[in-house]
Amino acid sequence: MMWIVYILECGDGTYYTGITNDLSQRIQAHTDGTGARYTRGRGPFVVKYTEECPDRSQASKREIALKKLSRLDKEAIITKPVQRAR
Repeated sequence: MMWIVYILECGDGTYYTGITNDLSQRIQAHTDGTGARYTRGRGPFVVKYTEECPDRSQASKREIALKKLSRLDKEAIITKPVQRAR
């Protein structure tokens, strides 16, 4: 099962970064107000970035790394195509 690291743009213009193994279900949870506390009341949401990871551990590590980035760095990642090592 693949895990996905994602960045949402919230209705207030802020970014939220999270992980999931079912993106559509997770976005619905954010929309319903049952997702992360940060996203409650901040909809609507637009998925700006996704990145697949082979397991939860790697997804969590990538999530932490993305959360440490500045807004400008996140915007650079959002607009740049993902380069995956082979």
